[in-house]
Amino acid sequence: MTLLMRCLLITTVLALTSGPAAADATFDENVAWQALKEGKALLVLRHALAPGFGDPESFQLKDCSTQRNLSAEGRRQAQAWKPFLAAQGINEARVFSSQWCRCLDTASGMAIGPVTEWSSLNSFFQGRGDRRLQTQQTIKQVNEMPPGKPVIMVSHQVNITALTGVYPSSNEGVIISLPLSENPRVLARVSPST
Repeated sequence: MTLLMRCLLITTVLALTSGPAAADATFDENVAWQALKEGKALLVLRHALAPGFGDPESFQLKDCSTQRNLSAEGRRQAQAWKPFLAAQGINEARVFSSQWCRCLDTASGMAIGPVTEWSSLNSFFQGRGDRRLQTQQTIKQVNEMPPGKPVIMVSHQVNITALTGVYPSSNEGVIISLPLSENPRVLARVSPST
């Protein structure tokens, strides 16, 4: 193994085992789901499968034809959340989404509740936003919400990683303890099988 490969391997291992999520290496999904149902946690998930990387230079927020969008598999993944959540006793939720089409399509495809757009959940990848400011806004918005139905947020990998330290796969969710903070407690990583 070359020195470069060793350095890359060590960097990858450190990235995966550090940050807020590393403190909770052993998850109890039952506890996490119960906390979500009781309003003591929220679920934030990365949009379903949208093949590609980043967005085209011609990207426009309100024009889906200029963005990476969900594939047919991605639409199936989004729809898989409804029965998956129902199996955990969650049939309705307050759903918040990035304004990117792939997130809105994931959120609406879940069919678990009306979708509210939050600009703080928009991607800041490729310099399209402000990592620190958007993370702080998301924390503030969540912590100011009144009690009610479970909270589900649909966002992007970079946003979720900035908030939790977790690098989620497409269509993977993270259940996080409330109230939110800059070092939140990750209770579980979840995703429906498709």
